[in-house]
Amino acid sequence: MMKRLITIALVAITILVANAQEQTAPKKVYNEQINPLEQIDQALLQAQAEGKFVICQVGGNWCPWCLRFADFITNDSTINAVIQQNFVYIHANYHPNKAGEVGKALMKRLNNAGRFGFPVLVVLDEQGQVIHIQDSGLLEEGKGYNQEKVLRFFQNWTPAAVRGE
Repeated sequence: MMKRLITIALVAITILVANAQEQTAPKKVYNEQINPLEQIDQALLQAQAEGKFVICQVGGNWCPWCLRFADFITNDSTINAVIQQNFVYIHANYHPNKAGEVGKALMKRLNNAGRFGFPVLVVLDEQGQVIHIQDSGLLEEGKGYNQEKVLRFFQNWTPAAVRGE
């Protein structure tokens, strides 16, 4: 009888811990099945049609800071509004230890943005030219991100700001 109670208690604890981790872990945002170069091309077509720039958040589901940043900008309504109005935002999957030919081509296309660590934010104009690479470490605060710094970054790289409109 005692063994059965202990087993039930352990199963219950395991379920509770698993549910708690599931609720606190940021959701995975990088699609590891698509080619990031094709993803950029599609984003550029959309950006041209909508008069926006493209922001590539380069990293992967393997990177806790990448997921944290995605969660941060999604949950901050002010930042999210600036992004929605001005950018086509994509999560370009890249793993520095598993880059392969596609990963090498991605880094070449994005001016070796990985040199800043991950996530790294690359701003492309509507023609696909890299106009800025942002080291996300400069936007951090403690174990998260600084709302003022992140908002300033996005506002400074909107099409209107870049064009002086």
